[in-house]
Amino acid sequence: MSQSSALRTSRSTETTGQAAHGVPGWLVALLAVASGMTVANLYYAQPLLSSLRDVFHISTATAGVLITLTQVGYVIGMLFLVPLGDRLEKRGLITVLLTVTTLALVAAGLATSFPMLLAASLISGATSVVAQILVPFAASLAPDHARGRIVGRVMSGLLTGILLSRTLSSLVSDLAGWRVVYLGSAVLMALLAVALRAALPQHAPTTSVPYHHVLRSTVRLVRTHPALLRRGLYQAALFGSFSAFWTTVSYVLTGPRFHYSPIGVGIFALVGAAGAAIAPLAGHWADRGLTRPLTGVAFAVAALAFAVAGFGGHSIVLLALAAIAIDMAVQTTLILGQHTVYQLDATARARLNSAFIATFFLGGALGSQLGSIAYRSGGWSAVTVLGAALPVLALLYWLTEHRATGRRQDRDAA
Repeated sequence: MSQSSALRTSRSTETTGQAAHGVPGWLVALLAVASGMTVANLYYAQPLLSSLRDVFHISTATAGVLITLTQVGYVIGMLFLVPLGDRLEKRGLITVLLTVTTLALVAAGLATSFPMLLAASLISGATSVVAQILVPFAASLAPDHARGRIVGRVMSGLLTGILLSRTLSSLVSDLAGWRVVYLGSAVLMALLAVALRAALPQHAPTTSVPYHHVLRSTVRLVRTHPALLRRGLYQAALFGSFSAFWTTVSYVLTGPRFHYSPIGVGIFALVGAAGAAIAPLAGHWADRGLTRPLTGVAFAVAALAFAVAGFGGHSIVLLALAAIAIDMAVQTTLILGQHTVYQLDATARARLNSAFIATFFLGGALGSQLGSIAYRSGGWSAVTVLGAALPVLALLYWLTEHRATGRRQDRDAA
């Protein structure tokens, strides 16, 4: 074969490979990294709660409000900002949101009181929804046969960001103080805004209706697509248990049983990052049509993981195994849920994602607060009972899915 023929073959292979996936590999990697970096802003405070409690002279339950309010901000952003992804050009919207995030993180790093930190965290939580604009962005670029895999890869970056944020926060705060965690993230957000502005292709709006109509249409999508609400409630239950675990486990690790330093808490959080490896597999399973059975399996795994965590109050190995299993269960149902939701309406993916994420982040916010209250009232045992109860309730609801589908089919036939 001549050199020119070989070159043509190489280029043809490269083009075919890219077309098969629909999205260039470097862009998938950028979207994954960007998603992980932005969503990490919601979790930097989790391993810092013990330190912030002492710095601002507040109670354990009050410190937990910081996590709850940050997630409430995220829900607000999901409801009122993410739907703009269907209404506005996405690259410009992302740039504006990251600019506001940067300013809010600077304010958090310079906070002189706990209420100031709460307000800044509420704003940064709301604008960190950039991650949830990037995920449907990737889904829109991917062909149908590879959408689960592409979303899974981007989501693996997002979920790795959630898990590694705790480790990074612990290490930085131990070396330079908690303020540098927020100020350092502000620098990263500014750099990310520039990088995404330069690299992302322009993506035209998919609707031209007024903003208030977009918001109304988001509510209408929930009524029109029962699967959207069901998947949101599934994820709310699991994310509530996930948040209860990670909001309170730092108290266990730094307490009299283990005496971990902030760095030790951060290293423990690395264990949970192993669960992110399941995200691409979950995308593959979704593409193969295994969404429903694996959803039930994930609920059962999460409930069993909290049972293990209950016995792990004196064993770091059992706590680590529980953390991995919980993270894997949450990530599996998240990928399966998004795969289902994105297929409901190709012209409204940002709004569908908005309703889906807002629903389950409400569950996460509630789980964080209930976890803090449970730990204050009954210790780690109460947290594990709460954490196991939520996926069990989801599993019971999952058992009704087949009957609900059958009733809809009967009505359609009639």
